[in-house]
Amino acid sequence: MSASTSRTFLITGVNSGLGKAFAQEALDAGHRVIGTVRRDADAQAFAAFAPGRAYPLILDVTDFRAIPAAVADAERSAGPVDVLVNNAGYGHEGVLEESSLDDLQRQFATNVFGPVAMIKAVLPGMRDRRRGHIVNVTSMGGFITMPGISFYCGSKFALEGISEALGKELLGFGIRVTALAPGQFRTDWAGRSMDRTPRSIADYDAIMDPIRTGRQAKSGNQPGDPAKAAQALLALVDAEEPPVRLFLGEGALDLVETKLGSMRAEIDLWSALSRSTSFSS
Repeated sequence: MSASTSRTFLITGVNSGLGKAFAQEALDAGHRVIGTVRRDADAQAFAAFAPGRAYPLILDVTDFRAIPAAVADAERSAGPVDVLVNNAGYGHEGVLEESSLDDLQRQFATNVFGPVAMIKAVLPGMRDRRRGHIVNVTSMGGFITMPGISFYCGSKFALEGISEALGKELLGFGIRVTALAPGQFRTDWAGRSMDRTPRSIADYDAIMDPIRTGRQAKSGNQPGDPAKAAQALLALVDAEEPPVRLFLGEGALDLVETKLGSMRAEIDLWSALSRSTSFSS
């Protein structure tokens, strides 16, 4: 790959899961990668991926005040960020009534406010250069929903909406925004990375107990290959007309198609009432 076609990626959360796969694929393709981690040991491991092109950045994306200076320092070392991949995040599992507002605030701090803070740090430079690509890793849970992860779905719905509106704001500056929505991939999302609220209300046992047991059993056996997700990411950023939203995985597509069908049926069923709310002419 020539220097003219190489890019500088900034990827959050590169110590494991999809973030690690994204970073490895970008480095293997000859790009430079600034990767955020939260521990010194992870920083050293990441730097060893590709000495001279892998730039570890010790940063917690919920430390909003630290982000602008940290990103500026990283750009001085690695070069201006061409592609921001907001990958860092986690899942909260728990029915809403059993979960606390602190749980909700932590979920949104990592999955929504952190990505927005990262976007705000790179946007001035991208806007000045009139180019760039922001990829926000959302989830199929940002379009479909499942019981027991209401806070997680809410955070991903929020990031989806922000991504779509932001893309319209930035289109005239040559900056593209894509929501990348994976389905079930073989990462630690449903395992050690998941925050689980302890069960406390017996009325929810019939709903929640099978969900929690099933999700734990599937952890480590999901059908999605992180390496193939990383290949899809590079194809996405290489596209002349990248999509506003890209779902990853056959399971995600099937669930999305089912929801689209049910939404259309419900809209049609209630359309008369929907249209009845305007002033009479």
